[in-house]
Amino acid sequence: MISCAIVLAAGAGRRYGQPKVFATDTTGRLWLERVVAALRAGGCDEVLVVIGADADRARGIVAGIDGARSVDVVDWAGGLSSSVRAGLTAAAATDADTAVIAPVDVPGMPSTVVTRVLRAASDPAMLARAVFDGRPGHPVVIGREHWAAVAASVQGDSGANRYLETHGTLPVECADLWDGADTDTRR
Repeated sequence: MISCAIVLAAGAGRRYGQPKVFATDTTGRLWLERVVAALRAGGCDEVLVVIGADADRARGIVAGIDGARSVDVVDWAGGLSSSVRAGLTAAAATDADTAVIAPVDVPGMPSTVVTRVLRAASDPAMLARAVFDGRPGHPVVIGREHWAAVAASVQGDSGANRYLETHGTLPVECADLWDGADTDTRR
């Protein structure tokens, strides 16, 4: 099975104070590099990074990350749904059977979580999602058979949550591997 990752990194990061595509950890390493590395090591054959805010600068950063390619979303200010649609549209042009979706603000996500959720979603008809002590999180795996329906269902800043909740998404417990934390504000 071929898997394509979609990193959602188009937002302005208002609560964070800058677009998170430019965020770095305490060592100066980009969160984006960490997320791309985890997705690649976890089993994704290609990584698409959806960019929007400060797109020219973001495009340059993505170009410097091995195994990643940028996908521009012009209407990124329309919310998360615009990024999900752009990512799934770009994924449809690949040979991938599944799309693994993760936001850029999960730099602590280990590749073992990606591998576990990918293994649970064994065909293009499946939906799977990492959960942490039962709490939904990332990554999410969407089989190709769902891409068009997910793209049509998302709106505003809600992403694919409603679709996932109503279409038999397999929860994959991952609390033994990671806490599932995302970073919304600077500490």
